[in-house]
Amino acid sequence: MLPMEQDNGDLDSLVRKRIRALRVAQGWSLDELATRANLSQSSLSRIENGQRRLALDQLVTLARALDTTLDQLVETASDDVVTSPVIDGAHGLMRWPIKGEPGMSVVRQRMTEPPPDNPARMRAHPGREWLVVLSGTAILMLGHRRFRVETNQAAEFPTMLPHAIGAEGGPCEILGIFDRDARRGHQRDTEG
Repeated sequence: MLPMEQDNGDLDSLVRKRIRALRVAQGWSLDELATRANLSQSSLSRIENGQRRLALDQLVTLARALDTTLDQLVETASDDVVTSPVIDGAHGLMRWPIKGEPGMSVVRQRMTEPPPDNPARMRAHPGREWLVVLSGTAILMLGHRRFRVETNQAAEFPTMLPHAIGAEGGPCEILGIFDRDARRGHQRDTEG
């Protein structure tokens, strides 16, 4: 077992508060989380109250029991909360990287053209995408299926299906979230 550094009291205190806050948010008693984490109720109570040292193996077990990751449990606050987009004027895109999930990005795009009718013009690549329509109406083509996505509606899909997105009845604006693989697939499309 590797105890957390005692000279880092702020992080130690923060992790203990997170454990308790996550437990309370789930509506769990000390006993319920202790059972899920295979700890005694008194051990968990001492961990939350700072009367017992935090051990790495216990943190991993508690993170799993709380349905989070060790990284999220010990993550420290960041001063760079606000970020500016990277603007790709040639393709009409704004991109924001997501710090908590390396490789993920958020893209805002204005579309004026309908999606292609020809499935051969649709792209498929590894990954997963999520999008929300900010204004207008978008058409999402997934293989031979056609989905109408209106303002404030969202869609999520695996990008291994041939897909394309376009506007219907005038311009639309979408906000998309791409995992690392989906982002790479779209970067190859715009570079080519």
